[in-house]
Amino acid sequence: MQHPFASSILALTFLFTSPFAWGADAVKAPDTTPTQTTGVEPADDGATIQDAQVLGPQVSSKIEVSPEERAEKAARKLCKIEICDIIATREPIGEDITCDLRKTWHADSLTRMLGDQFSWPWGKAVCQSKLSLSRADLAAAMLEANTTIKMDKFTVSCKLHTGESAPYIFEAELAPEVTFRGGKAISATVNWGDVSAPLAIYPVIYAGTGLDNRSNLLGAEVVTMVNEFTGKKCAAVKDELPGRRVN
Repeated sequence: MQHPFASSILALTFLFTSPFAWGADAVKAPDTTPTQTTGVEPADDGATIQDAQVLGPQVSSKIEVSPEERAEKAARKLCKIEICDIIATREPIGEDITCDLRKTWHADSLTRMLGDQFSWPWGKAVCQSKLSLSRADLAAAMLEANTTIKMDKFTVSCKLHTGESAPYIFEAELAPEVTFRGGKAISATVNWGDVSAPLAIYPVIYAGTGLDNRSNLLGAEVVTMVNEFTGKKCAAVKDELPGRRVN
């Protein structure tokens, strides 16, 4: 697991399989698809249209978002609002959180997430999961001095598009535990279960998840992610929280 590829795959596996991470948008990577322009204005230094054309077609860092991806983001936001409302009101009585989550990761973004240590060999990845979270447990984590949230085991399924035939299927089970003190996460474990993946990456993922179960390498990442979610991510939707309370 000292190899950078192994570390990157383990980190990426966690990113795929952590619905809390899905509250943030994927890292934006430059889109190198050429965009033709109708003309180029002369630069102040005297450059001509011919000079500009030598530099090649205009490109943009903007990633085109499909209607499906907009729907995915809207669903994740609704789930985030439900979770953040419990964090804000600390109301333990009411329905638990159950969200069907889905997120599309673009190939360029995945390569960038890997820190250019490993070129992502497939196309986009589309991941989905059902997130279940106890309202009472989450409220207690915000109210009590010390408490631990133990999530039931759930499965995340990802389709790795190859651009050739049917996509590869990658699945992982996990049952995270997060310990809170004074409303802040202080420790965590991912608790990996069974995994399945294409043969090309299965040995690394299997070894990596096993190592994390023994050594808790990703615990600190979970703590950072949860605190960012309960802090900055919830603050971003504070004006949209319903503020539900039971009379």
